[in-house]
Amino acid sequence: MSSQELNSFSSILSVNPYNNEYIKGVSNFLNKEKSPSYMKEQYVSSYLNTQAYITNQIEISKNIPEEDIFDTINIKVYDELGLDQAIEYQMQYIEINSDLETENRYFQVFLVDPQELDEIFQKSVQTISYIDTITPSPLLIKSLYSKNLIQDNSTHSFIYFEQDDAFIAIYNKKEFIYTKSLEHSLSQMYDRFCELYGERVEYSEFINFLSQENLKYTDSPYKEFVLKLYKEIFTNITNILTYAKKAFSIEKVSHVYIGTQISLASKLYEISEVELGVESSDFSFDYGLETNGEYINQIHSLLHITIRLEDDEKYLCDFSTYNRPPKFSKRESGKIFILVIASLFLAFAYPVTYLSLAYTQEIQYELLSNEYNSLHKVKSTRQALIKSKEAQREKSLALLKDENKQYTEKKNTLKKIHDVKVNYPMKAKLIYQMTQDLNKFSIKIKSVLYSQKKDNKNLTLGLTSSKDKKITELLEYLTKKYDGKFKFFLKEISYNKEEKLYLSQLKVSIL
Repeated sequence: MSSQELNSFSSILSVNPYNNEYIKGVSNFLNKEKSPSYMKEQYVSSYLNTQAYITNQIEISKNIPEEDIFDTINIKVYDELGLDQAIEYQMQYIEINSDLETENRYFQVFLVDPQELDEIFQKSVQTISYIDTITPSPLLIKSLYSKNLIQDNSTHSFIYFEQDDAFIAIYNKKEFIYTKSLEHSLSQMYDRFCELYGERVEYSEFINFLSQENLKYTDSPYKEFVLKLYKEIFTNITNILTYAKKAFSIEKVSHVYIGTQISLASKLYEISEVELGVESSDFSFDYGLETNGEYINQIHSLLHITIRLEDDEKYLCDFSTYNRPPKFSKRESGKIFILVIASLFLAFAYPVTYLSLAYTQEIQYELLSNEYNSLHKVKSTRQALIKSKEAQREKSLALLKDENKQYTEKKNTLKKIHDVKVNYPMKAKLIYQMTQDLNKFSIKIKSVLYSQKKDNKNLTLGLTSSKDKKITELLEYLTKKYDGKFKFFLKEISYNKEEKLYLSQLKVSIL
């Protein structure tokens, strides 16, 4: 959209269709709109989270003419993803610039089921009647580069958590290359936290803890389990980054931007730096927008600055089908009004009765045609939904069969492990005896390794102590106490500066 076109609107409204949150922008000031309504002088923009669309990278020949690209991509994406031909997905795509000199072009394709789109935006459209643009959320990040809020030309990863969605997006040399949905939205974090904690707490209590309690300083019993939760999340992110680096020949990710829909008391980017080993910072930028002090979801801010960009500065990937009401002359009511006026003029040339019957018949035909088209769309949609559900059922049955097979294999493995534990009780007994002796010298066991080759039974204990003398005293004690029963070996004692502990490996051979 050009600056001149944008100036024709008095305000900009960004929409979060998943929680019906509206942010109104007048000039550069943002404010939450509690009672939105239809306004023809208002520009409306919204977004799709990563669970609402299917995305895939498609490769086509450079020899394909521009006018045939859409059809080529459409055919290829249906074939590669095995999509149901009965569903006519809405498709948008962007071309991905490749540094490789190849004979092909690469496109990132986004597909949306029209029925799902209607379900997502039903309440919003009922409230404000139209939406000018709907963009996949990872593509909004392009505006950060267009506005020079990020000037670095290397590879960046963007991670964002919302209430019902979370995604990771990767940009290389200021261009989008990859995105993936994370199974750790705030709602999913809450469910997993309750599993770890072993007790169901209120969702609001969990969110309040994240918003108000800094993990560095809090003594809350929730702290331990939230840290475990974060560790699981970053393990998943590490796996995704590892895959992306291999798939797209990325040498390294130079920076990670991480943020959430809510304001957190803990600095999540500090945890990111420790867990990922990559320089990180908060997903927060100086957008040049002002608020009344309320925390604004970063997605809303991205929507507002993206709208203000020229078309060549952003990704044009619009899924909106909720157009503004047409001009009066193009509306059905306008057409009927014009037809009535024309009929009055024609009345001087044709009998009134003939004109009335012709007009009535035309209206009836149009009404019946509209009703038929509407019912036909409903029929087609439901048939496609039935086929889709049947395909999902077959996939689920196949998955169930595979899960049962894996369950049987794991059960057999556990039985074998149980037999080994029952048949070798000496390991537990020996560990118990050693533990009693270790406690006398205030020495802790860091690791235990038991091995047996034929008649040779060996136990290796990883010991930690605040003093090396305690370890040597323990060795002398054990040698005297178990003389003729066990043989002890202690090769060396090392010192860990970070933990300020002495470490050693005590090997015990059972005679």
